[in-house]
Amino acid sequence: MNHPIATSGPIEPVTESIAPADADGSLTLQAALRRTGELEAHIAHDPARFRILTGDRPTGPLHLGHYFGTLANRVRLQHNGVELFVLIADYQVLTDRDIADRLTEHVEGLIADYLAVGIDPGTATVFTHSAVPALNQLLLPFLSLVSVSELQRNPTVKEEITASRQSSVSGLMFTYPVHQAADILFCKANLVPVGKDQLPHQEITRTIARRFNDRYAPSEPVFPVPDALLSQVPNLLGLDGQKMSKSRGNAIALSATADQTAQLIKRARTDAHRHITYEPDTRPDVSNLVLLAALCQDRDPHRVAEDIGTGGAAALKHVVTETVNEFLRPIRTRRTEYATDRSYLRQVLATGNDKANTIAEQTLAQVRTVMSTSY
Repeated sequence: MNHPIATSGPIEPVTESIAPADADGSLTLQAALRRTGELEAHIAHDPARFRILTGDRPTGPLHLGHYFGTLANRVRLQHNGVELFVLIADYQVLTDRDIADRLTEHVEGLIADYLAVGIDPGTATVFTHSAVPALNQLLLPFLSLVSVSELQRNPTVKEEITASRQSSVSGLMFTYPVHQAADILFCKANLVPVGKDQLPHQEITRTIARRFNDRYAPSEPVFPVPDALLSQVPNLLGLDGQKMSKSRGNAIALSATADQTAQLIKRARTDAHRHITYEPDTRPDVSNLVLLAALCQDRDPHRVAEDIGTGGAAALKHVVTETVNEFLRPIRTRRTEYATDRSYLRQVLATGNDKANTIAEQTLAQVRTVMSTSY
């Protein structure tokens, strides 16, 4: 079952960027949408031109929202030949909590989830923040390139601060977009898959790359200005009608058993109308279940709703339960095999950490040279 694991060889830096759509280099939603179509065409033609950085915080098991929102897209891009770096952001667990609880368990669980859905350690690089010191050292010069007011204006940071419901905000949370820039730029990723709500973070990364190059290496840029690849993320809510979240317990984990899945769907919210339709604006709870079944069946949700017809909530939940369990069956089987082989999970991570360290040290050496801090 184990895949071959990529080993570190000569590492060629990726420095090429595709010119931004807007003349001033800004990353508006309209520009990002236009660029995404162009980028997909470039990927189809020359996937080796791209290096992607993506990742997750190890705060619990990944769920179907993660799968349809980002994991499936990562696997697609990897299969298309794009070089994939997957960050397990263990330091960022501390942005909105006092301690990183059950961290080892969650890190190993993420790796098992990644492998189960099809991320191939033979080509992808899976690594952790804490194991790559040179990456984190980039945070210092990068912080000098942005102002406090720029960080304060970042809408994503403001939303995260509000959602955390903390009486005070840590410096790590406040500087999260700059740390994310270090994540992306340490390996010179030139493409970052994001949802539209993540564009402000991506814009800070692009700003830092441009300012660093302009200030320290105008004739021979060190960093690419990475493009955002907007993902077609479905508007899949949690089973309680709220935003799908690990902490709310309203999501179906990839590692959930068939019985656990059935119990979660049984408690899902619906409405009193027996005729099942897909109308997200007027029937959000019913439509959310229809969409979940449609995603697992790879069908149009209107057709799924038509098939259920007047069966009501009971028929809808039966269809969703059967569909989700059938969809997850092979993923669960693979995940169980991987999760029982902790030594292999650790081997995947150790190999990825080694490769990430090699690249980060090369990048930091370049940064020191152009900043005249190489003594």
